[in-house]
Amino acid sequence: MEINDLKVAFKKNYGEGNVSGYFSPGRVNLIGEHTDYNGGYVFPCALTFGTYCVIRKTNNPFLRFASLNLESNEQISLDALTTPLARGNWVNYPLGTIAQFVKRGFKPETGADILIYGNVPGGAGLSSSAALEVVTAVAINDQYNFGIGKVDLALMGQKAEHEFAGVNCGIMDQFASAMGEADHAIFLNCDTLEFELVPVKLEGIKIVIGNTNSPHSLDSGKYNERVAQCQAAVETIKPFKNITNLAEISPEEFFSLEDKFNDDVAKRRARHVVTEIKRTTDAVRELKAGNIVEFGRLMNGSHDSLKADYEVTGPELDTMVEEARKIEGVIGSRMTGGGFGGSTVSLVKDEAVDTFIEQVGKKYQERTGLKPEFYVAEIGQGGHKIF
Repeated sequence: MEINDLKVAFKKNYGEGNVSGYFSPGRVNLIGEHTDYNGGYVFPCALTFGTYCVIRKTNNPFLRFASLNLESNEQISLDALTTPLARGNWVNYPLGTIAQFVKRGFKPETGADILIYGNVPGGAGLSSSAALEVVTAVAINDQYNFGIGKVDLALMGQKAEHEFAGVNCGIMDQFASAMGEADHAIFLNCDTLEFELVPVKLEGIKIVIGNTNSPHSLDSGKYNERVAQCQAAVETIKPFKNITNLAEISPEEFFSLEDKFNDDVAKRRARHVVTEIKRTTDAVRELKAGNIVEFGRLMNGSHDSLKADYEVTGPELDTMVEEARKIEGVIGSRMTGGGFGGSTVSLVKDEAVDTFIEQVGKKYQERTGLKPEFYVAEIGQGGHKIF
C-alpha cells in the first residue's frame, strides 16, 4: 500500500486534515531462539515490511483506533488508557503501549485519531505484534514531544505485551523493530541491552523466509510455559551456582550439573538455552569472518535443538526445514520466532532460490496439505517517521 493510499484511508475513517505517518518493521531472527527471556544473546534483523501508523492529534477527550486489517474499531477515554480491553482485542497492543507512557508520567493531554495498517503476514512469527507496539510508541513519542529514547520505547512495547497481551516475551522483537538498521543484524545481549550492529554481507546468498501458514500464537500458553520451565531450571541450578538466569552458566558448567535435575523437561529446556547462546556467539564470529558455511551449520544445530530439547517446532516447521535441507545450495535452515507454527529462515545461494521456492513449496504442500508462502528478505530500518 502506498503512502497516499494510507492518507486517503485515514480521511475516509476520520475526515479531512493534516496527518503524520510512522513505520516500524517486523523482524526475522537469524539465530538465538528462546534465549532473550533467559538473558542470553540473539541475532535478529529488521525487515522491510511491518506496521504503519497514521495519526492526527485532536481536541477530543479520547483516542480512536481503526485498522485496515481488522474490522473492529475502539474509542478509549483519556482517563481509561491503563485499562486493558478484553483478551484478544488487537487494540490492546497499541493501548498497552500508550499505557506505559502514562505509567511513566507522560499522559497525552489531548486525544488522537489513529489508523493502523500492517503488511507483516499474520501468524507468520515475524513479530507483527512488536511492530505494532513499536510504531505506536514512536508515533506517540513524536506527536506529544515526550522525548523518550528508542531503547526505552522498545522496553515499553515489551511491557505492553506482558501486561495487555499476557505474553511474557523477551525484549528481542521490540528491540529489533525499534533499533534495526538497513543491511545489519543486531547482536544483542538481552540481559544488559548492550548491542552491536553487524553488517550482513551475503555475497551470492539470499535470506529466504518460509511461512508455513500454520499460524503461531504466543498467547496460547505454550510460550509462557517455556518461560516457567526455564525458571524452574534456574532454581535447580542455584544451590550449585548462584544464577538469576540461564545465560549465566556455560555449557560446560551445565553439563556437569545435568545429573542434579529431577525434572527431565526442565533439564532439556535449559540444555537448549545454554547451547543456543553459545551457537549464537559462535555464529556471529563466523559471520564476521566470512565463514557462511559454518554460520549455516550453526543455524541447523539451532533448529535441531529447538526440536529435540525445547519442543517448539512441530510437524509443519520440521517438514519445511527437512525439505529445505534437501535442496542443493541451501547453506542452513531453521525455524525462526517463538515457534508453534510460523516461519523458517534459510540461507540460499542465489542460483538455487527459484528451485528452493518451487521444490520446498511443492513437497511441503504434499506432506502437510498447507500452501506455504516465501519471501526473499531485505533488511530494513527500525521505527521512524515516514511523513
